[in-house]
Amino acid sequence: MRPRFVLATATSTVIVLSAPFTGQARAWIRTTFPGHAVAAITILGAVLLLAGLATAVARIRDRRASRYGSIIAAIVLAATYSAANAGELPESNAVERFHFLEYGLITFLFYRAWLPLADASVFLLPFLAGLIVGTAEEWLQWFIPNRVGELRDIFLNGVATTSGLLFSAGVEPPRSFHLALSRVSAQKVLRLAAATIVALGAFMHVVMLGYEIRDDEIGTFTSRYSPDHLPRLQIEKRERWKLEPPPLTLHRLSREDQYLSEGLAHVRWRNKRWAAGDARGAWNENRILEKYFAPVLDTPTYEGRTGHRWPAEQRTDAVSRVGDRAADRYVSGAYPYELLLWPRTVFWMVAGSFAAILLLVSAIPLAPRREAPARGGPATPPSKRPLRSGRR
Repeated sequence: MRPRFVLATATSTVIVLSAPFTGQARAWIRTTFPGHAVAAITILGAVLLLAGLATAVARIRDRRASRYGSIIAAIVLAATYSAANAGELPESNAVERFHFLEYGLITFLFYRAWLPLADASVFLLPFLAGLIVGTAEEWLQWFIPNRVGELRDIFLNGVATTSGLLFSAGVEPPRSFHLALSRVSAQKVLRLAAATIVALGAFMHVVMLGYEIRDDEIGTFTSRYSPDHLPRLQIEKRERWKLEPPPLTLHRLSREDQYLSEGLAHVRWRNKRWAAGDARGAWNENRILEKYFAPVLDTPTYEGRTGHRWPAEQRTDAVSRVGDRAADRYVSGAYPYELLLWPRTVFWMVAGSFAAILLLVSAIPLAPRREAPARGGPATPPSKRPLRSGRR
């Protein structure tokens, strides 16, 4: 492996593995700069951006218009996307803008590693590599408490990678370039595209595929666990938590218990519906908890030192308010993220088929090169040459 690939791979690995520590870094910034965390993150990002711009200016000696135009396009893309997708939390917006610097660096390193290529693969390969790195980071974040792995963030990383490609092309454009892929380049792109499909598929399988639980007595809710698995998991958690109860303090550097998190989501939604005066919604959420997440109700956690079960008086009050139509067409909104209710087998049949097709196409052997004919006309095989007549 060439040194440039080693550097790009090592940097990507560090960024992915540092994902669990991001929350701690943000907490340190809040403590060190109380009330100015957003400004601190913004200033840090601005310093890194200015360093990148200074490096670009120092390297640009020819084709100034096109190269500066590419760098400006990269900055405009990043700024436009950030402004259009800004949320309500300034700190989260600042962190998302920082993604453009992270994935800009990753993209630049992979771009330089593939730079000897002189066709479109010099842009396609770093883009696919950036998507794989972004998917790996989001997948790891999903296992960490208080961190979220979302398809939306993978898309954000894809936009950041595109911005990084524009910046990279401005800093160090290919010496020669033609759009059409050579056969060797096409094989590389197809194989990396197949790996990208598998990585995205694995992420979606773990994080986004779920089930719809239909209960005639309660209503409907979504879960990561199947209707058969959820009751078994409840029994398993009840027995395990007797010996190893959940922590009473949330540890950021730990493995998140997804069953506990899902149960706590129903607890929050139940309490929110009750506070809003929606007794029917609160009652149905409480029934979901009692039937499928009873260990969450009875076990002290970092969100409730005495558990989350309703007192008998409150439960009786809820029953009297709801009446006989409690479960009529009730659909829970407790799960905080959208789950895709796709059958896992069908999902992998489709994703696997696409990846397999790309690999099969990439495995088609290269056509042998034709030797150039000699000057003066096409070469004639020896067997076709006329025999020389002897002297008479």
